[in-house]
Amino acid sequence: MTEPAREPRNIILVGPMAAGKSRIGRELAERCRLQLVDADAEIEREAGASIAAIFEREGEAGFRNRERAMLAGLLMQTGMVLATGGGAVLDAGTRALLSKRGFVIHLHASPATQLARAAGDTTRPLLQHPDPASVLDALATERDPLYAEVAALRIDTDDFTPSQVCARIVAGLPNWLRTGANA
Repeated sequence: MTEPAREPRNIILVGPMAAGKSRIGRELAERCRLQLVDADAEIEREAGASIAAIFEREGEAGFRNRERAMLAGLLMQTGMVLATGGGAVLDAGTRALLSKRGFVIHLHASPATQLARAAGDTTRPLLQHPDPASVLDALATERDPLYAEVAALRIDTDDFTPSQVCARIVAGLPNWLRTGANA
């Protein structure tokens, strides 16, 4: 785990798909009186297309290029909870920027929990596979060390409600960042 930045006042959520980054991010932003920014939603807004359509049209490499550029721009801001996409940590430059520009929290969910939460969700291109469980296992093997590399705090989400996870996050925030958070 890296030593978190003290400024700017950003909380950055990383972790696999269906770990709860967007849902938990909404509640956390409200508790901490910060703006919520969902990187995937911003990419969709800018592209005028869904993530699935971007993957179909440009492939994963095209999407990752868009994601890298979007995160670089977003991370120039301050005062936000940033919910990243599951693959945001794949780029070394992005990993360095995440650690430099905020307090990074790894929301962890097991592949079994991810599969249960994402069941029937056709908007996740990486799960459009005959064996989505094997895809999630492979992604966890590849990405878990990268989440650990950038995160100052790891919170498991498997057996907790979003409100419980938020309470655990707020309790784990450093004092300089906790200002405004009503635990």
